[in-house]
Amino acid sequence: MPAATRALGASLLICLSAACLPAAPPRLLISAAANLRGACERLETEFEVSSGIPVLFNFGATGKLAAQIEQGAPVDLLVAADVATPRHLESLGLTLPGSLAIYARGRLALWWRADSGLDFGSLEDLARPEVKRIAIADPRLAPYGLAAVQALRAAGIWERVQPKTVYAENVPQALQYAETGNVEAALVARSLCLAGQGRWILIPAGWHEPLDQALVLISGSPRAREAQRFAAFLLGPEGQRILQSFGYEAPGAAP
Repeated sequence: MPAATRALGASLLICLSAACLPAAPPRLLISAAANLRGACERLETEFEVSSGIPVLFNFGATGKLAAQIEQGAPVDLLVAADVATPRHLESLGLTLPGSLAIYARGRLALWWRADSGLDFGSLEDLARPEVKRIAIADPRLAPYGLAAVQALRAAGIWERVQPKTVYAENVPQALQYAETGNVEAALVARSLCLAGQGRWILIPAGWHEPLDQALVLISGSPRAREAQRFAAFLLGPEGQRILQSFGYEAPGAAP
């Protein structure tokens, strides 16, 4: 048999063998609020084990993630840090009708380094002169940043601390500013405070709008079925167990 014929036969055999292999599962692309980064690592592992569906997360401030979706980013599911943003996308016709669901309620906390020599018993302590700078997420993009401003107003100190407020792109970055000593303290999600060496106090829930966090499926996704499976996992007992282990409360929790 000529060499060329043998080579062609081998190539056909390889192609036929490849055609018989099962198709690789589609990778699910999820845009998730930055406060969820730690929880999503655990969620990803358990979801992939139970479903066989690989997941790729894109983290960022909720407002920034929504802007990406409005600009046509190929996202299958948005897991936001608020309800208003998914509803906004819903109003634009960019979501799968009826897919919006609240999956958790977050809490706001004040974090500072344990070796800073400072101690905070309440939010009002941020107005003390030895506190030179505080960090919050940009309230125009991040729901936790907006909650931080609301809490500072409720505490009656916003006008005094506004000049020394540093704005981060998202809550993990605000926490990083405090961890590195660039600011004395940061207002961040409680979910980010449970690991690490810092100290923190919980901010009264009544001092800001409830931090209800919602998910929504993006219309036109070729992976809608897989996105629905992840949403069901997140809303189900296993997903809720993981979220609560990271400091989130069940949807509709009392303040």
